[in-house]
Amino acid sequence: MSNTPHELHEEFPEFAEKMSQLKTTDAHYARLSEEYHEVNRAVHRAETNVEPTDQFNEEELRKKRASLKDEIYRMLSTA
Repeated sequence: MSNTPHELHEEFPEFAEKMSQLKTTDAHYARLSEEYHEVNRAVHRAETNVEPTDQFNEEELRKKRASLKDEIYRMLSTA
């Protein structure tokens, strides 16, 4: 698997420095970031049929990824 789309540094390049800082200083942000990466990798594996899943589960994973990304964006834009 070469490149997993939707990585946070690609989604929010303007916040690259802030993401690095928060990862080491804010435990809640660090947990959200890790959870986002885990869900994002699961979505990518499902989309590429590395780990096939049913359509319902794949849709739920995408919704979870979007929800986490929204929460991360709120933290980045207000920190």
